[in-house]
Amino acid sequence: MSTGASTTADRIVDAAARLLDEGGQAAVTLRAVATATDLSHNAPYKHFGGRDDLLGAVATRDLIQLAEQWRAVRGGSAVGRDRILDAVDVIVEFARDHPARYRLLFGAPDPVTQGEGLDAAAETALQAFVDIVVDGQREGSLPASPSDNLGIMLFATVHGLIGADAGGRLRSRTGWADIRAGMDFVIGLLRDRESS
Repeated sequence: MSTGASTTADRIVDAAARLLDEGGQAAVTLRAVATATDLSHNAPYKHFGGRDDLLGAVATRDLIQLAEQWRAVRGGSAVGRDRILDAVDVIVEFARDHPARYRLLFGAPDPVTQGEGLDAAAETALQAFVDIVVDGQREGSLPASPSDNLGIMLFATVHGLIGADAGGRLRSRTGWADIRAGMDFVIGLLRDRESS
């Protein structure tokens, strides 16, 4: 998820994201980022107050990009249940392709409590997901319930299935081919419950 960075700050965030992908949070130091970008050891401090601020910038950028991907799913050709499952695929693919960045965003939030725009980016990303939930409700693929609550519940379920899959417990216990199949099962249960 590179942005084609053009400023020094962008280059620093790109380098931090790469280091995070390669070695987890322990690999992200301002010194390592400076080395990776061929900058002086003090250069990152001109743009970021410290490591947590830099990790917050990585998280902010990733949230903005996730929101953009969900908007693209919403504007795509899929409808109903398929659109919801395509939205699920976005976070599943992010977790698979960038496990350390996924953990940064959704596992241990302390390092990302700092960073300009982080709260706004998180709210925007959640709203982009909830907008797809609202569409699913209008189309009859999801039950009529408070959309924010339903969106958060579905999002939490995705995270639980991601964790179960990463631990090797999902497929051996359920026979589901993948997380998408698990979420399809959950969506079906929700619809069945409302219909009964």
